[in-house]
Amino acid sequence: MDAETKSNKDMQDTFKDFLSSKGLRVTNQRLAIFDAAYDHTDHFTAEDLLERSREIDDSVSRATVYRALPILTESGLIREVDVGRDYKFYMANRNATTFQAQVICQDCDKIFEIDAPFMEWYGKTVADKLALNVESQRLQVTARCEALNARGNCKRSGKHTS
Repeated sequence: MDAETKSNKDMQDTFKDFLSSKGLRVTNQRLAIFDAAYDHTDHFTAEDLLERSREIDDSVSRATVYRALPILTESGLIREVDVGRDYKFYMANRNATTFQAQVICQDCDKIFEIDAPFMEWYGKTVADKLALNVESQRLQVTARCEALNARGNCKRSGKHTS
């Protein structure tokens, strides 16, 4: 068994423990949804998760996915990313040791995660000045593809301008 497989199994065990601690049943559908979410290497939507979950267990329903997402985010193993659209993105929370900022490309709709360790310091500093405790914070940058604008094509999206 390779290190990644063991790591994913460990994360699944952590998820099972979380479900039990909340008095929730460990079902095949919840495990399929967890596996589909945690094995996804990029950001995904609820609909993406539904499709991938059904590849693992075809009995997974849309309602089950939408009920499972808040449980997954509460567990801390999956995080929600709101980029100001009428739907959310999600991503597996793998060993992030520093604050992550999102850079959203308006040309290819890709979300890039970058380390932004200064944000943790900044949030704490600002909150301390107001005698508050930081509950959450986020940094998002919206950008356009330089290659698409300069050369008319973007390798990340496959888009071309006329």
